[in-house]
Amino acid sequence: MTGFRMIVAGLAAGLALVAAQAHAADYKLRLHTLVKSPHPYNDMADYMKTELAAKSGGKIEVQIFDAGQLGQDPAVLGEMGLGTIDLIVSSTSNAVKQVPEFQVFSIPYLFTSLDDVMTRVGPGSKAEAYFQKIYADRKLGIQLLALGVAGARNMANSVKPVTALSDISGMKMRTPPSALMSKSWAALGTIPVQIAWGELYAAVQTGVAQGLEGSLPGYTGSKLYEVAPYLAMTGHEMQVDHISISDRAWKKLPADLQALMLKTAQEAAVIGKQKADQYDSDLVEELKTKHNVTVTTPNVAEFQAALKSVQTELAQELKLTDALHSLE
Repeated sequence: MTGFRMIVAGLAAGLALVAAQAHAADYKLRLHTLVKSPHPYNDMADYMKTELAAKSGGKIEVQIFDAGQLGQDPAVLGEMGLGTIDLIVSSTSNAVKQVPEFQVFSIPYLFTSLDDVMTRVGPGSKAEAYFQKIYADRKLGIQLLALGVAGARNMANSVKPVTALSDISGMKMRTPPSALMSKSWAALGTIPVQIAWGELYAAVQTGVAQGLEGSLPGYTGSKLYEVAPYLAMTGHEMQVDHISISDRAWKKLPADLQALMLKTAQEAAVIGKQKADQYDSDLVEELKTKHNVTVTTPNVAEFQAALKSVQTELAQELKLTDALHSLE
């Protein structure tokens, strides 16, 4: 190569580097989800990544770490408080260590449908404002951007089909780290065991737990049907989710990008509900036909009757009265 050509090549490389730097994002944000696709949480994360990049003119770049790559939710929320992880899309039931009031969403049969959840906790709701204040009052180092719903939660197990409440008596039932959920499942006659979601497959496979509960996308995406092939459509809980951002990441954004972040998160919450509708209708058939899952529909009135006496008691014991009022 002649000297002239070397100079031209060097200039071209330099210009390419300058162009790349000019288009580099000003704000690179790490977003955590705990689940594998297909799942509304990952759809919500993808929506935020795409929309924020497009509408910020490339100033915001979201890097998605799904399937618990950054750790389990309680640890990730702690990291967010320190500012080392920026965003999370996940279940409120896994955030009760930081926000005990989130336990209110684990009260079985609290909501009648996914639409009911969005009306009572979605963008602009009284509940959204209530929990945003809880975040601030607790000085968690995290901002709540949106609440939404990722589908109905049902139960599955490794032992037998469930057609009646008596079928789960004495069953070792996995629950998240929620006192309310543990006590509710104890009231239903099971033996609750608290196990992290990422450890659940192995726990059921080895018999540490026999039963579990969760959303259909979570059950399917984590291949829990392989170890717990009996699915009972209990619909005992609507899985409320949250999108939250670390204070450190939030405060770095100028006002216009904060507004964009908030708007995009609340749009993502709506997307999550739409995806939940789709998955809940499609996955049952897939589980039956492709994965040989035995699906039953027990009489939920039995479950509701068994829980009726403990709901008010639990709400008072766990100091959830104000949280309940926020849903009115």
